Amino acid sequence: MKILHVVPSYKPAYIYGGPIESVASLCEALISSNNEVSVFTTTANGDVELDVRVGEPLLVDGVSVTYFNRITKGNTHVSPSLWLSLFKECDKYDVIHIHSWWNPLVVISAAICHMKKAKVVISPRGMLSQYIMTKTHGTLKKAIHKYIGRSALQKSLFHATAEGEYIECQNLIQDWQGFLLPNLIKLPELTPPRSGNEIFTLVFLSRIHPKKGLELLFEAISLLKISIRLRIAGSGEESYIQDLKKIASSLHIDSSIEWLGWMDKTQKFVELANADLFVLTSFNENFANVVIESLYVGTPVLLSENIGLAGFVNKTDLGWVSELNVNSIVKTLETAVLDVAKRDLINKTGKSKITECFSEKIIATAYLEEYSRFVGINN
Repeated sequence: MKILHVVPSYKPAYIYGGPIESVASLCEALISSNNEVSVFTTTANGDVELDVRVGEPLLVDGVSVTYFNRITKGNTHVSPSLWLSLFKECDKYDVIHIHSWWNPLVVISAAICHMKKAKVVISPRGMLSQYIMTKTHGTLKKAIHKYIGRSALQKSLFHATAEGEYIECQNLIQDWQGFLLPNLIKLPELTPPRSGNEIFTLVFLSRIHPKKGLELLFEAISLLKISIRLRIAGSGEESYIQDLKKIASSLHIDSSIEWLGWMDKTQKFVELANADLFVLTSFNENFANVVIESLYVGTPVLLSENIGLAGFVNKTDLGWVSELNVNSIVKTLETAVLDVAKRDLINKTGKSKITECFSEKIIATAYLEEYSRFVGINN
């Protein structure tokens, strides 16, 4: 099968977090199943551009990736050269898989593909949640949805990574057809050794952004009657990080927080293995790859109910799920600290449960089956 992925950014633009890893992992797994996989993306790398050749296919870990210049930054990634190439070539592929939504790059890409009668799958990556649709630029998003977005989405097959996102998509457009499959995540064969901590250690490892709910977590920690250390790994807007540091100081918990900055893959797994509990109290997450990564190294998780994998964690008893308010986070943290037996069991069984539920080969095969069903190809 010939598959084209269209995505605003691709590795090595790791500054954008989990989607970079999961989209690349999916492409690489599809290649290993003897498919022809290509990627159209931009040179986006935050406020700067990737140092790559543009406009010609490059092999990136076995995947043919073409990077195109963008003429706008921020979250728009406008790239006329990508759109032109897509217009010329999209009908050569069996299926076009577009990732993300709202930014002009992908919305117009979807419209181009439909104009050329291509088969389009769209992974919104959490962009169709009520939180994202209303939190910023709500009026603009409503206009985009009314005049171009709804039509482009409705003509596509949607892909949701978690049950909550699947329901959001069906609620947004009546009778919209789609499928539910988790992100495909590459996990190391060997995991770092776990180590004990004198002070109970929480780790937050994600992009530092207002939607991550760190303010709520800080307030909850300030109300705990037990000693806690919080290690924060990730990057974000410097002005927002400074605001968080001021909040921590005002709550008198700044001495309990360590700011570690961005971490690469190797450092990330070591950091997760060295923690007693991973915490993510986000207002919205369609999946959250790091939850799988944490459990894989045996570290239990504490999540807000608004995270896509919260249902999985409840079902498998691999951690704790909190309501998104300070009192509930406090109670859930206290429960997690006191439940030594449950944490010990997760330390021992986390890796095997994740390996069983998120097998790369099984998930890649399931994606291919969905593509084939959509385009009417029998493999």
